[in-house]
Amino acid sequence: NMYGKCGSLEDAQRTFNKMPVRNALSWNTLIVACAQHGQGKKSLVLFRKMHLEGVIPDKATFLCVLSACASQASLAEGKQIHAHIVGCGFESDVIVGNALINMYGKCDSLDAARSIFDKMPEQDVVSWTSMIGAYAYCRHGREAVELFQQMQREGIIPNKATFVSILSACASRAALTEGKRIHTLIAASGFESDATVGNSLVNMYSKCGSLEDAWRIFAKMPERDVVSWTVMIAACAQHGQGKEAIELFQQMQLGGAIPNKVTFMSILFACSHAGLVDEGCHCFASMGQDHGIMPAVEHFNCMIDLLGRAGWLSEGEDLINEMPYEFTAKAWMTLLGSCRMHFDIERGRRAAEHLFKLDPCNAAPHVLLSNIYAASGRWDDAVKVRKLMKAKGLRKQPGCSSIEVENRVYDFFVVDELHPQKEEIHNELQRLSRQMKDGGYVPDTKAVLHDVEEEEKVDMLFYHSEKLAIGFGIIATPSETPLRISKNLRICSDCHAAIKFISNIVGREIILRDTNRFHYFKHGVCSCGDYW
Repeated sequence: NMYGKCGSLEDAQRTFNKMPVRNALSWNTLIVACAQHGQGKKSLVLFRKMHLEGVIPDKATFLCVLSACASQASLAEGKQIHAHIVGCGFESDVIVGNALINMYGKCDSLDAARSIFDKMPEQDVVSWTSMIGAYAYCRHGREAVELFQQMQREGIIPNKATFVSILSACASRAALTEGKRIHTLIAASGFESDATVGNSLVNMYSKCGSLEDAWRIFAKMPERDVVSWTVMIAACAQHGQGKEAIELFQQMQLGGAIPNKVTFMSILFACSHAGLVDEGCHCFASMGQDHGIMPAVEHFNCMIDLLGRAGWLSEGEDLINEMPYEFTAKAWMTLLGSCRMHFDIERGRRAAEHLFKLDPCNAAPHVLLSNIYAASGRWDDAVKVRKLMKAKGLRKQPGCSSIEVENRVYDFFVVDELHPQKEEIHNELQRLSRQMKDGGYVPDTKAVLHDVEEEEKVDMLFYHSEKLAIGFGIIATPSETPLRISKNLRICSDCHAAIKFISNIVGREIILRDTNRFHYFKHGVCSCGDYW
């Protein structure tokens, strides 16, 4: 136990091996030590050896190995351990049930997690928190919010962990109204001054598009740990405020806080999305030189993105080849996205071929390569890639845009025909389209990746999900209300140009969060300066 607590796993294992007799407690102690130091796979191997040696696991053993399964997202192992738990009669235990919910949630098996939750003979606050956390982790924000509301109706008092989980759910859904309501509950519960809750509030407000509120919470925090600084730097990064992020990074160090690997990922992300190439290269170099931190593969990915967005594609490809790590799908995917942005066909093809080998079941590289060919007018090549994708049974992720209106989040998909107000939405968009054209808007038909007539391309652009969400927001909210949209994909060039015109016509601020960052549209201008 001592060696485990001190992080010396080799000494712990050596001592364990020398023990003449090992009981369940001995095995549990080593299993816990491995799990707590990021060696979940080793914990599971030890559990199997324990079972083979005939040692009967107790409740503590199961809690340890379920935690290990959760950390490794090992669903198959988790199911086997669940069967052991049933056989040993522990399934009705509330603590074990909570651990099972957490494990299934981390393994993205929400139906199994919910089944455990619903069958529990009694549910404590941890049970509710675990299920809310599972929904939040799997980005099922709506279900998390609904369950939190049910929890309140049943009189269960949320704790700190509950608030952290539900704030994460609000962030994933960009549900600002619900997030503010929960903030009020947090203040009433006395948790607002807690650093972990404060960090979650900063993250929630940032991801809901209210950077001003995020700054306000950050400024009020009585104590700031490294996570507080990192979350605020990440907020600035997402909102395209690269210079402000660098200033925070400097203030953090002057105040004595030591940046960690996540801090450097956030600052590199900030430099990438603000086009601050020199500053980003300096931060990357300083990791090892000034802070003794070996850049991980994630930091190299950030640098590849930084170089690629700036058009330094050759340097980005060289960095992939020079990385002290094996080629990763993420690195090549990042370069491929930059090739799409800068229409580098040959380099994009090379990146895609690497991805077809590294991640053959991922539709995204096929879609991106097809898009590069289509945008360049190479329709035959685009069709070949689409046929390859179809032969593999892969499907493109559909674009979805969400908007919160009167405390409810509405989802829109491309050519959405299911919304009850579709006629009013289409009429509003047609009215806007006429005014946009009068103002000089020209549809960017390169954003249409189908070989059809120009007029049909214009019609297809009309029904993109973010435009439908904006059309609904305009007719469903008072004229002075800002519109907050979140999208699950990168905004296309035509929608970006169109929304600038729309913001000027309707006199509203339109805040759109895509997969990369926030865009603030106001008076015909976007905060990204057309660099995204």
